[in-house]
Amino acid sequence: MGIAGFIPGITTGYDTMQFAGHHSEAMLMGIFQVSILHNIVHLLFGIAGLLLARTGTAARHYLLWGGIIYFVLWLYGLFIGHESPANFVPLNDADNWLHLGLALAMVALSFLPRGTQHTVGAPTRSSGRHP
Repeated sequence: MGIAGFIPGITTGYDTMQFAGHHSEAMLMGIFQVSILHNIVHLLFGIAGLLLARTGTAARHYLLWGGIIYFVLWLYGLFIGHESPANFVPLNDADNWLHLGLALAMVALSFLPRGTQHTVGAPTRSSGRHP
């Protein structure tokens, strides 16, 4: 999403994009209000996800803590006015719903049971009984 936010055509009103603040009228896919800062945050979040995907434990932590961050962003977006100077990211209703969906999905995924690893061709344990 961070990359797409910098591509004219995918982002409408591209020429109105500002570094930060609610005055940016750029809209990713015509839905999500974006700014340069907003796009950079998404890029950094994605890079962190790629780096932390190397191990299962790190990936689970990324999903859990990333989900919590998105939940806090959802709350923040609910309580600030869209025209307020506090809306520096900027956030609109579509961003808020996306953040809630991401929060719920990421936290839920962080609790999925771990799969077991099986090596192809590895012998399996038997009970010692033969038919």
